[in-house]
This record gives sequence, C-alpha cells and structure tokens, in this order.
Amino acid sequence: MNVVLGIGGGIAAYKAAELARALMERGVSVQVVMTAAAQEFVRPLTFAALTGRKVITGLFSAGAGEDTLASAVEHIGVAEKADLLVVAPATADLLAKFANGLADDFLSTLYLAFAGPVVLAPAMNTRMWRHAATRRSVETLGERGHTIVDPEEGLLACGTVGPGRLAEPERIAEVVMRVLHPRRDLEGQTVLVTAGPTLEPIDPVRFLSNRSSGKMGYAIAEEAAERGARVVLISGPVNLAAPAGVTVVPVQTAAEMRTAVLDRLVDATIVVKAAAVADYYVADPPAQKMKKTGGAISLTLEPTADILAEIGQRKGDRLLVGFAAETGDVAAEARRKLAAKHCDMVVGNRVGVDGTGFGADDNEVVLVLGSGQAVEIPRASKKAIAGRIFDELLKLR
Repeated sequence: MNVVLGIGGGIAAYKAAELARALMERGVSVQVVMTAAAQEFVRPLTFAALTGRKVITGLFSAGAGEDTLASAVEHIGVAEKADLLVVAPATADLLAKFANGLADDFLSTLYLAFAGPVVLAPAMNTRMWRHAATRRSVETLGERGHTIVDPEEGLLACGTVGPGRLAEPERIAEVVMRVLHPRRDLEGQTVLVTAGPTLEPIDPVRFLSNRSSGKMGYAIAEEAAERGARVVLISGPVNLAAPAGVTVVPVQTAAEMRTAVLDRLVDATIVVKAAAVADYYVADPPAQKMKKTGGAISLTLEPTADILAEIGQRKGDRLLVGFAAETGDVAAEARRKLAAKHCDMVVGNRVGVDGTGFGADDNEVVLVLGSGQAVEIPRASKKAIAGRIFDELLKLR
C-alpha cells in the first residue's frame, strides 16, 4: 500500500518521523510531502533517510538535472499512485486550505488532486483548536468523509494545558491501517439504534423535550454500517444527515419510538438504545393552543414506557446496550441500569460538562460491561467512542 504523509508546520512535526516508521513497520510504502513551514522544524533529510525516498518539498522542487516541467505536475502522479493521504500534523492553516479548496503549495494542490481516503491529525494551540473557524473547517472536512484523529489533551509547547497535542503516532498509524483495510466484523448482524430526543406535546404548538442532538446515536449507526451491519436507525427529531447505507425511521414521541422499536426488534441481533427518551408525557393535552392567562397552570405528567427495560425482558440472545446520561456518579448509575434493565453494556456519560455530552462533537464515557469490567474512555469524538463501543461489545459475543 502506498501512503502519502503530509507534514504541516508545527512543533509536532518531529513526531511525523515516528509515524513514518510506524507505517513502514506495517508494510506501508511512505512518500513524505513537507510544507515550507514544516521544514523549519524538521529537515527533509530525516524523512529521506527513514523512507529511502526523495521528500517532496514544493511544487517546483526539481533537483539538479531533473525535469522542471515534470516536477510542476508531480502532484498529479503522486495523487494517482497513492492509496491514502495522511496529514500529521494538520495545522489550522492546512485545515482551512483543505476545507476551502485553496492550493498554493504541493500538499494543498495534491489534496485537491487526490480522490482517495484522507486521514487528518490536527495539532495546534488549544485556542486555535477551539476557534469557530477551525471548528467549521473540521466539520466541513468530516462531512466530506475524511477521518479526523482528534488531538489529545496535555501540556502544549506554548505552555498551556488542553486539547491540541498531536495524537500519538501509533494511534494515527492504527487509524490509517483501519481506513486502508476496513473492518467488516459486523457483517451478518442487524443493528437497531435509537437516537435523538423525543417531543411530548403540551398542546398543538408546545412540547416537552431535552437537549439531545442525536450525534452519538448517529455516530453509532454510521460506525455499524461501515463495519458491515444492516442498520436501522430510529430517530427522534434532529438536524443531522442520515448516515450512508442506514435505514432511518423518524419518530416524534416516546410512544412512537416504542412502537417503532418493538416492531423491528425481531430482526435485530444488536440493539443500541442511545436515544434520550422523555421520562414523562402530558396526559390528555388539549386539542387547542392554551392561552396565556397571567396565572399559574398545572400539567399532569404520566411516566412514559421504559423501552430499554422492555427490550431487556425479551432480548433473548441479542446484545443490548443502554445509555446513562448523568450529572452525579456516572459509573454507579450505569451499573444499576445494567442490572435493572438486563443490558450487556451501559454507556455512562456525564452531562453538563463544557465541550462534551449533549450537542457536542465529543464525549467522555465509561463502558460498564456485563462481565463487571468498567472501561474508561477519555474525551474523544463520538465517532471514535462508537468504534470502542462495538469493539468491547464484540468481545462479549
């Protein structure tokens, strides 16, 4: 397999040498492309010695006696021969260029000429990583189908502590190999996933709901489909595009979600209940809009059906995953729910923490397993967490 390793200008560029070595140890041929800024941190000779190949340093980087015209169109030939492009570190500048189609050097021009899978490993100052412009770039590139290896938290070169440190080279190499050789370990499985909130009517124009965005459930559905499963996603109202290859069943209320789940349970071999289903609904909501009177009003709330418990009672040999969104002792509540609902795994996540949980792209969870083991997963993208959920779940089977 042929991989192009693009290196952006940042102090983390030195780690790209470890990544090149890790990829070569896995039998991958590595062609290094360095930006001008990257060469200020690490010399091209380092990578030439590691890979045994000329390092490409610019659009017009022909050496003595080489064809300058051939060098000018070299990005096309490199793009055609490569099986994957990985950029580490991917600076804020490179992310913005890629997202907006700017091409003023070899790496950004190569990106536009490359039609294969792309893996991006960002690294930068915490404030730069959290800036709205960078977040938009990352979102655009993710929607384009690229794999983002989120930076890790820790002490950065600038002296601050927070997210922005380049992911460990071994982790990036593992992601590259997974993209090059996609896992199909869920082939033959039918995965039923629930996602998003439910809306419980108060009257024809008002409702009770919660802050769930559906991002975790959609990431789980996408991961299952990528790993070969037939996936049915029962979704409350969200503002998310349907994952490729996934059958989406839209619902509004908890009652509708219960009906949709039980109707499709017979075919499911794995059920993941990631939806934030309302615990209560309004009994007998009026047919007409309630008028504001200036005085207090009372609503009679009835408990909704416990869908997870119902599935647990009839789960048979299915694998069942529940979720526990908590503000208190997450692990303890996950263990309680595991036993009470007859689950094989409960994913406990703390809500109310900035940057994670409801509405965020990241999460920080603990996977409590039927074996009694608890697997702590530090802050990571919801897609990465979806992968870990299935990794641990398949070990149980």
